[in-house]
Amino acid sequence: MSFHHPPTPSSEEEGEKKAKALSVQEEGVGGGVSRRQTMLHRAAKMRREPTEPERRLWMALRDSRLGGYKFRRQKIVGHRIFDFFCPAKLLAVEVDGQTHDRERDLLRDEALERTTGITIIRFTNEDIMTNLEGVQTALLVTLQSRPDRWSGGDHHPPAPSSEEEGGKKVKAPSSEEEGGKVTL
Repeated sequence: MSFHHPPTPSSEEEGEKKAKALSVQEEGVGGGVSRRQTMLHRAAKMRREPTEPERRLWMALRDSRLGGYKFRRQKIVGHRIFDFFCPAKLLAVEVDGQTHDRERDLLRDEALERTTGITIIRFTNEDIMTNLEGVQTALLVTLQSRPDRWSGGDHHPPAPSSEEEGGKKVKAPSSEEEGGKVTL
């Protein structure tokens, strides 16, 4: 059984002015939602539904399991979403399936490294599925060869001092200054 509906009148037929259509940059990918929101939704979906190679590599990286280095999954940087990202070393890890254009990816990676300092290391799905230990070794060697992003060799950003956050350093008053007696 098929249903037929009369055509819906256009806005112009109803006497409304036709608005200029927004470009993809103006409206954001996904129609009407900001590009940032679209990227956040896409990254969240990718975290919920990882490919099998991504899931296996994440099991090796999570909870700082690889050399004590902290990794984030599906990290958004600019207009890209990295499969894994180590902020302490500015290192992104990409898991490439058969649909990746290696030459194009390498050109984009080089441009990103020049502008942000982030280095991207790539492994194929096959590498991870057949040689996870080798992937971990290569990744650890790369991490150890990169300079620390923060001083002190710590794998986490330093906590800001109250002065860096705009606070004033205040000396705690002694009990004499508070009007109390000092007893010994």
